[in-house]
Amino acid sequence: MFDVSDATATAPPAGSPLRAADLLAMVRALRWLDRDVSDPDRIDQLRALEELKNAAAAGQARVAVDLDASQRAEQESAGVPAARRGDGVDAQVALARRESPHRGGRHLGLAKALSRELPHTLRAMETGALSEWRATLIARETACLERAHRTRIDEEICSDTDRLQALGDKRLVAEVRRLAYKLEPQSVVDRARLAERERRVTIRPAPDTMCYLTALLPVAQGVAAYAALTRAADSARTGGDARGKGQVMADTLVERLTGQAVAGSVPVRIGLLMTDAALLAADDEPAHLDGFGPVPARIARAMVGADSRGRSWLRRLYASPTTGELVAMDSKTYRFPKGLARLIRQRDQTCRTPWCGAPIRHVDHTEAYAEGGPTSQVNGQGLCEACNHHKQAVGWQARPRPGPGHLVQTVTPTGHGYLSNAPPLVEPVWRQTRPGVWSRVA
Repeated sequence: MFDVSDATATAPPAGSPLRAADLLAMVRALRWLDRDVSDPDRIDQLRALEELKNAAAAGQARVAVDLDASQRAEQESAGVPAARRGDGVDAQVALARRESPHRGGRHLGLAKALSRELPHTLRAMETGALSEWRATLIARETACLERAHRTRIDEEICSDTDRLQALGDKRLVAEVRRLAYKLEPQSVVDRARLAERERRVTIRPAPDTMCYLTALLPVAQGVAAYAALTRAADSARTGGDARGKGQVMADTLVERLTGQAVAGSVPVRIGLLMTDAALLAADDEPAHLDGFGPVPARIARAMVGADSRGRSWLRRLYASPTTGELVAMDSKTYRFPKGLARLIRQRDQTCRTPWCGAPIRHVDHTEAYAEGGPTSQVNGQGLCEACNHHKQAVGWQARPRPGPGHLVQTVTPTGHGYLSNAPPLVEPVWRQTRPGVWSRVA
């Protein structure tokens, strides 16, 4: 096993095939970056490091394509049906890159496009002239084209790296779109029509206990919705409303979606976890809002009283003061009972796959039920739909492991293991036993 901290590790001679140990040696060598240089030298260093990142992204693309081909061959040998070959490869790419499975799928898709249909784009990355993001823009804007036309645009845009580097992101996208429409106008129109199928509404956290509620809509619908909110805000402001225009638009959106007369009185049913001390004794221990994350105790107490009629519904869950874990529950059935499933969802908060963070869609057996895994809190884990699908692919294993908190180890077909800890729902209680020494309260 190569140790990245090995002081004797050096990069291989130029032209030698690079292995993982050589790459780690190069990573370590960057720690000795010369900082006692002039400002012009610093600019040169920044440029060189940027080109190094771009070339590394090209290397990752080639490795991802090789991994996909190898894994598909192994799955074929194992008798996996053709339609299922390749399952889980994007998840392996994501874990190796410490990113979510969704991003892993995007990385693998880009790698295949670069390798098979965009050779000049890949070459520009290898020389350091093009970033992974800008390569993604080119691949995205040519995805609807026939292979011959896609390759033609690739050559026209990326064969001249000097011209390529002079284009900003917006100009690059505009140029690719211009060429795409020139070559295949009907395909561009068809793609716009197909895009309507992707319309959706999403939510994600924002700073200061706010959130982004986003709607992806056909352009006519989006413009019409925005115009309606703008008219409502202008009318309210003309009538003397003291709120800002953006505030009125946001409140109007909530009122029209929920059917309430006033946005601030909307009844809510949310997964809010907080200690009894934070709820009843004005303690400052942060609460946890399902789908958002930590929430200040004062704001959480206000949420509990959010019903316009002053009513609140509370469900009590009990956690260990030493570990912060929820109390265990078991079942003898295959399906997780509602109460146990709810407990696991509250414990895990988001998908348990490392670096995923997607909302939980399935409560699944960590060790498969068919292999003797019990239906229990310890053997349960919350997963998003994609990660639960990846877990079923050939060669994947997951097991509960002893350790702090609820620990799960996932092992991929290549034998690489990844650990996942459920976050503590409450901070363990510590007490000072003697000066300078603190211990958890048992």
